Amino acid sequence: MGWLWDSIKYVYAYLAVIPVIPFALVYFGHGLFSEDRKKALQLAMDVTTALLIGCVAVLFDSLFNSHFGLYAIILFMLLGGGMLGNMQFRKRGSVNVRRIVRAVWRLGFFTMSMAYLLLMFIAIGQKIFSA
Repeated sequence: MGWLWDSIKYVYAYLAVIPVIPFALVYFGHGLFSEDRKKALQLAMDVTTALLIGCVAVLFDSLFNSHFGLYAIILFMLLGGGMLGNMQFRKRGSVNVRRIVRAVWRLGFFTMSMAYLLLMFIAIGQKIFSA
């Protein structure tokens, strides 16, 4: 059973290193079976967000010698969800949790993409200038 868990970890690690590849695979793969490009884009964003969260957390931890990367990402996502829930409650008088989770997850895609690019350039710069 350990080989199965190790296989899952390695597949996740390989896909998370370059998140553009799983994004393109999901987008074009779903596009082949469905003509709905909007749904394909949303599904690709949702899948890639999970990979980006892990990758950004590892990059943050390795660059700043900490173990707080994943916790910081989760904290910011929870705070964002709380603020969106508060805004929705003030505006409508009720909270649609599904909409808030979807909004936070999709905003997380853009935030994690920018953080991934920034941290990757910093890591590459560190490797180049420390050599």
